[in-house]
Amino acid sequence: MTQSVPPAQPPAAQQPAEQPLQPQSQPVDATPSSAQQSAEGAPYAPQPGAVPPPPAPGAPYGAAPAPAPVRNNLGLGLVAAFVAAVVAGGVYGAIIGLTKHEIGWAAVGVGFLVGLAAGRLGGRNPVLPVASAVLSLGSVYVGQLVGEAMIGAKETPLSFSELFFQHFDVLQEAWKADADPLTFVFFAIAAYVAFTGARKAAL
Repeated sequence: MTQSVPPAQPPAAQQPAEQPLQPQSQPVDATPSSAQQSAEGAPYAPQPGAVPPPPAPGAPYGAAPAPAPVRNNLGLGLVAAFVAAVVAGGVYGAIIGLTKHEIGWAAVGVGFLVGLAAGRLGGRNPVLPVASAVLSLGSVYVGQLVGEAMIGAKETPLSFSELFFQHFDVLQEAWKADADPLTFVFFAIAAYVAFTGARKAAL
């Protein structure tokens, strides 16, 4: 019985080697991405997680501007308060002489003007509020005397200047006779407004 012999196979060395798969080349996009553009435009761009450099000497971060200098001129404040007291007293006296009544808002205005002048020009000196209160008391008192002189000049043959400068003692007696509790309330109002006004105006 005959056996069929399989045909001879060529040796493994003679078999053609399988060609390795070549990776397919991807098309190159000629347009650079936004990340590449930012990297090219900023060669020293900070990396994620990088610590910022310390501030340069003399230029700290968030440096606050220097505060404005505090005004503290006692002499100028006292002069301003005195001038305001004289002017306000004259106006207050004229109002009394014309109306023949003491008006509360006029006393408030005297204290306000005196305190405002002292605080704005004198600054935060602690003497100025106290001085403003004292000067406002004097201003209200002189204003009431001016009002008495104006009323007396209308009712007597004497003029205002004669009553105020030549018969000042008579004028004071007339003021004492006409004074009532409301008169002293006006004093307190003017002093309080002048004290608080000088403190607020200096801020």
